Amino acid sequence: MPYYTIALLLLGIAILGVAWLPSLLEKYPLSYPIVYIVLGLGVCSLPLGLPPADPQAHPVFVTHLSELCVIVALTGTGLKIDRPFSFRTWRSPLLLVLVLMVLTIAGLALAGHWLLGLAPASALLLAAALAPTDPVLAGDVQVGDPGEGREDNVRFALTGEAGLNDGLAFPFVYLALALLPAAAPLSGRLLHWLWMDVGYRIGMGVLLGWLSGVVLAYLIFNLPKRVSIKTEGYGFVALSVTLTSYAVTELLHGYGFLAVFIAAITLRSRERRHEYHRLMHAFTDQMERLFIVVILLLLGAAIADGLLRALTWPGAALGVLLVLVLRPLGGMLTLMRSSRVNLAERAVISFFGIRGIGSVFYVAYALGEADFPQAREIWAVLAFTMLLSITLHGVLATPVMNWLDRRHGRQTAAELAETPAE
Repeated sequence: MPYYTIALLLLGIAILGVAWLPSLLEKYPLSYPIVYIVLGLGVCSLPLGLPPADPQAHPVFVTHLSELCVIVALTGTGLKIDRPFSFRTWRSPLLLVLVLMVLTIAGLALAGHWLLGLAPASALLLAAALAPTDPVLAGDVQVGDPGEGREDNVRFALTGEAGLNDGLAFPFVYLALALLPAAAPLSGRLLHWLWMDVGYRIGMGVLLGWLSGVVLAYLIFNLPKRVSIKTEGYGFVALSVTLTSYAVTELLHGYGFLAVFIAAITLRSRERRHEYHRLMHAFTDQMERLFIVVILLLLGAAIADGLLRALTWPGAALGVLLVLVLRPLGGMLTLMRSSRVNLAERAVISFFGIRGIGSVFYVAYALGEADFPQAREIWAVLAFTMLLSITLHGVLATPVMNWLDRRHGRQTAAELAETPAE
């Protein structure tokens, strides 16, 4: 079979769906990621003789594809947040990242060890991969486009959390690597992890992300008009923000995910009403959707090829525990004393901890760096939890956010889309 031609046909149909499905499904309790997983599963189930889609057989490809998707999504996430950064105004997302995510990792690692019998390193890797929420698949519960004004407490908290935690979960992935048997004493490995993987890498991510944003803002706003960037080039600026901030930070051994988000936030803080924010975000949004299509089709194909074969009942219970117990309960407790968020908002924020592409990257990256015990079971639990999250949160996102908007006396997204422009 001409695999390349079949892939082009499938990709063309899928990309057309990306342009069409969001508006079609806007009023319905269904998200387009569900459609693409089913499509990938269905196509791979046909007798076409397609090669197997096993993430363990292609670790480098899976790592870099998911990596590109996440960094593009992080740029778009940072560019669409209107609220200026301060520790007071960003208190909710910071609590979700610095308190809830750490507690979730601890609880999930313990559950993975005692419930599934995973080795400590494998249990921690799975927990570190699943604990952060996803900036890629959470568009239905995030803030709107730059300057759109749809930035209530719930959408802002979930957007800020998704932007920050993909970088701040990385130390725990490195901790899982440090726990693997090695010639060096464990105490030395833990000390190296503390100063290098926690202190240095986070510090460099923050510093280089800020510097990247400052430099790129200067190139956009402060150059003489005769050498300034033209409007049609703003999309390429967005791509430059993504790639340069990530690559420079990674070359200097910082956390590139963190740097990309901070660079976008820093860039967004300059000339907030300038049209380039909207144009740059539109470009990153289109790129992000293209990557989503490919990854979700491959996820569906991998499931058809037996990715869930290693899933056990305790493994499925672990995914349910995370989505329905650990995240909601932990979120309610973490935000309990937040005066800015009322009970209904706290419940919605706590429930919508969507898992997705970032989790794929962390597992693929770690398994490419070292051999973890029970790798097949890690992939199976990860895939099941993603399916559960994408399905449950995808079905409930539209009705819940519409309920919240009406409760606050705001128009829903569908009503806004139908309102004629003045």
